[in-house]
Amino acid sequence: MQLKPLFTFLSGLAKHNDRAWFQERKATYDQLREQFVEDAEFWVRELAQLDPALAGPEGRKSVFRIYRDVRFSKNKDPYKTHFSVYFTASAGKEVEAPGYYLQLGPNGSTLLGGGLYQPDKTQLAAIRQEIDYNADTLKALLAAPNFQRYFGGMSGDKLKKAPAAYSVDHPEIELLKHKSFTATHLMPDSDVLNHDDFRAHVLEVFRAMVPFCQFLREAIAQ
Repeated sequence: MQLKPLFTFLSGLAKHNDRAWFQERKATYDQLREQFVEDAEFWVRELAQLDPALAGPEGRKSVFRIYRDVRFSKNKDPYKTHFSVYFTASAGKEVEAPGYYLQLGPNGSTLLGGGLYQPDKTQLAAIRQEIDYNADTLKALLAAPNFQRYFGGMSGDKLKKAPAAYSVDHPEIELLKHKSFTATHLMPDSDVLNHDDFRAHVLEVFRAMVPFCQFLREAIAQ
C-alpha cells in the first residue's frame, strides 16, 4: 500500500468533502482502495494463523465503505476521511463478536484496536461472569509486555457504580464496571508514513491482541 499517496488523497478529501471533488478523483480512489484491500487480504490470512477462529467458517473480513450514512447525523459530509477494515469470527451481523480493527488516515486518525465494543446484555453478563471466575487470566494477558507496549491496558466505557449483580467491594470491581472491552493503539502520521514496514507492524500489533480477543470469545461462548 502506498501510504503517502493515500494520505494526500484523504487530506484533500477532508478539505473538499463533496461529490464533485471526489468524482474527479474517483480513479485515484479506486486504485488506493484496491491496494488497501490487497493488504487486508494479507492481514486476514496471517491473522487466521495467529487466531484460528478467523480461519473457520465464521471468519470474515469487512472493508468498510468510504461513503458516510448521514441520515441521522448533523454532519452531512458524504465521505469518510479514512480507510478501515474489521476482522472477526462472526458469520452474522445481528450479534457482534470480538475482533480486530484498523483505521488508516491522516491528521492523527490512524488507530489499531480490537476487543468487543458494547456487547449485548447476554454477552456482557457472560464476560463479567468470566472475570468473576477467572480474573487472573485476564489480568495476566493485559499485563503481557507487548500488550502493555501497544495498548497500555484495557479501555472502553465503564459504569460509575458497581454492576447490580456484584458488590462494590468485589476485588475486581474496576474490571467488572466495563461496558465495553477494547484496546487501542494510536499512531501519529509521522510514525505511519516513516515506518519501515507498516503492513508488518499492523500484524505485530494484532498479534499482541490475540489472547485478549480469545478470552472474550471464550467467555461469550460458554
